[in-house]
Amino acid sequence: MTVPPCDLLRGQFDLTWALFEYHLDRLTPEDFLWEPAPHCWTMHRSAEGTWVPDWADSEPDPVPVPTIGWLSWHIGWWWGVTLDHVRGDPPRERTSVTWPGPGRPTADWLRDLRTAWLTALADLTDPDLAATAPFPWPNDPRHTVADMLAWANAELMKNAAEIGQLRLLRGAAAS
Repeated sequence: MTVPPCDLLRGQFDLTWALFEYHLDRLTPEDFLWEPAPHCWTMHRSAEGTWVPDWADSEPDPVPVPTIGWLSWHIGWWWGVTLDHVRGDPPRERTSVTWPGPGRPTADWLRDLRTAWLTALADLTDPDLAATAPFPWPNDPRHTVADMLAWANAELMKNAAEIGQLRLLRGAAAS
């Protein structure tokens, strides 16, 4: 029996989200801005009071260790942009993605993105999945929308694992 691509992608997403939710449920506000190393990327308050991520247009060497706050902002950015593409909306700019702040506001933001993602996936058809992916490989005919969804699942799994590891390291360092 062959599993339809959208069902396979949805099953993969559900498993990834369940693994992420385990850590998301256990995060404290203090976890988000804990700096695991001297050379790290985190979130900072701007003069206007919004949160701004550390950023470089080309990847630095060595790569900074991200905080949970930075990783959660990063998820919101790439996932929101991917969602824009799935919906056919103009993709948002990185600088327009506002992180809600440590703790429950960010957990709620990510859960809202999950709900929007599931709604968008439910509307996709097999021809939609076979179309050329608009992101993250702009108009490369070798990559389909199904590839884009698989990439999003993989990116979420990677970021969820990073957040989980940072949460565990912080807990171990405190004891």
